[in-house]
Amino acid sequence: MGNLIKVLTRDIDHNAAHFFLDFENAQPTESEKEIYNQVNVVLKDAEGILEDLQSYRGAGHEIREAIQHPNDEKLQEKAWGAVVPLVGKLKKFYEFSQRLEAGLRGLLGALTSTPYSPTQHLEREQALAKQFAEILHFTLRFDELKMTNPAIQNDFSYYRRTLSRMRINNVPAEGENEVNNELANRMSLFYAEATPMLKTLSDATTKFVSENKNLPIENTTDCLSTMASVCRVMLETPEYRSRFTNEETVSFCLRVMVGVIILYDHVHPVGAFAKTSKIDMKGCIKVLKDQPPNSVEGLLNALR
Repeated sequence: MGNLIKVLTRDIDHNAAHFFLDFENAQPTESEKEIYNQVNVVLKDAEGILEDLQSYRGAGHEIREAIQHPNDEKLQEKAWGAVVPLVGKLKKFYEFSQRLEAGLRGLLGALTSTPYSPTQHLEREQALAKQFAEILHFTLRFDELKMTNPAIQNDFSYYRRTLSRMRINNVPAEGENEVNNELANRMSLFYAEATPMLKTLSDATTKFVSENKNLPIENTTDCLSTMASVCRVMLETPEYRSRFTNEETVSFCLRVMVGVIILYDHVHPVGAFAKTSKIDMKGCIKVLKDQPPNSVEGLLNALR
């Protein structure tokens, strides 16, 4: 039957096609390979970014010591020495968000192009649909980790304050070449967001729609709503859920479902929560609430 099987068309209210999409094994066809390879170069670095973020401890102790003893030069140097390499990491995370945005735009271009409908694209281009899902999965994992780590913004604020003071006093700032003022402004806006990676993707999707005026907006929103339906049906139907060979696929589907709902909400003129929405929000929220509470609290918060 192939990896992508039509499984359900009972949703009268939303009149959407439902599919089983093999997120675990989909491989690119010849026509997908060019975009697939471009996106794959980005995605292969995603796990390393998450590991770096997970192990990010911050320089809170050194910063507190330096602030409490402003005249102790050794403590100032120690705090600066601790913060500079951390800001290098924050720069790497931010630059990865730009690469991820470019990858998403490439996938949206492929999955919404004419003459095929979004549903036909998902049937024909399973490997690209899987990559789209992987970008969303990474995005929500990144934002969950960022939201629980206040050290990120504290470190970056200290870095900027100290850099500003050094400029006023004409002190050469080792490490300034890492992050110039323009980049620092963009990074500040990025990290000020509660969910910076999701905001990047939402803005990229909105920009994609506005730049492709010859493409009906429905091509993009229907792609998102179909993906949300795919995930919901796979999660709520034991027969299809039992096809997963990896336990992680359940949390993967949950994150992807929430990610596409939020993207849909940003791009669609009336949003995901309106009665006319093509996403069965009640069904999606029920699927989330049927999971162990600890595993979905972050996802429910993202929807809120």
